[in-house]
Amino acid sequence: MKAFTAGIDEAGRGPLAGPVVAAAVILRPWARLPGLADSKALTPEEREELAPRIRAASVAWAVGWADVPEIDTLDILQATFLAMRRALLALGRAPRHVQIDGPLAPSLEGLGFSCSCETIVDGDESIPVISAASVLAKTWRDAWMTGAERHFPGYGFAQHKGYGTEQHLAALASLGPSLLHRTTFAPVARLCGSVAAVELQA
Repeated sequence: MKAFTAGIDEAGRGPLAGPVVAAAVILRPWARLPGLADSKALTPEEREELAPRIRAASVAWAVGWADVPEIDTLDILQATFLAMRRALLALGRAPRHVQIDGPLAPSLEGLGFSCSCETIVDGDESIPVISAASVLAKTWRDAWMTGAERHFPGYGFAQHKGYGTEQHLAALASLGPSLLHRTTFAPVARLCGSVAAVELQA
C-alpha cells in the first residue's frame, strides 16, 4: 500500500490574506529525502532546496487551493477541505490510502476513486509523505504571495506572506484591505466597515 499512499497537508490557514493551499504527494517507495521535515521546522532555503527533490522522488504530486472569496464564503476549515480535495483530484494517480495532517479530513466522496483515509495529528512531523506535502504546499504558497507583491505593493506580502505581522498590520491600518485580504478574519473585518478594498493594480 505504501506505493499508493498520498500524503496531504496545507499551508495558509492562519494568514489574513491570500489563498489556503494544499498539496498531495505520492512518494516512490525507494525515495530518500535527507533533511525532510515539517515545513515549519525548516528555513525557507531548506524548503526551496527540498521542493524539487520531493517532486523528482514522487510518483505523483499536485497542488490545490481555495481563494479568498471561497474562504470568506465557506469559512477557513471548509475552504481548506476544498483545497485538499482539489489537490487529490489533480494528482493524476488514484491513491489507495490517504494520510492527512491533523485531526480532521475532508469528505472523499465524489472524487472518482475509492481509498481509505487516515488523519494523523502532527503527521507533518513524523510521516515523510505528509512532510513532503507540507513542503510543497508551503513553497507554492510562498511563491504565490511573493508574486502578489507586484500587484498589491505596500503590504509587504513578499516578506510576511499574508500573516498578521506587525509590518502587515501597520500596512493594513495605513492602506486598508486589498482584494487579497480575508474579510471574515477579525483584524481585516474591523477595517472593512469603513474602508473600501484596494483594487488590483496593473
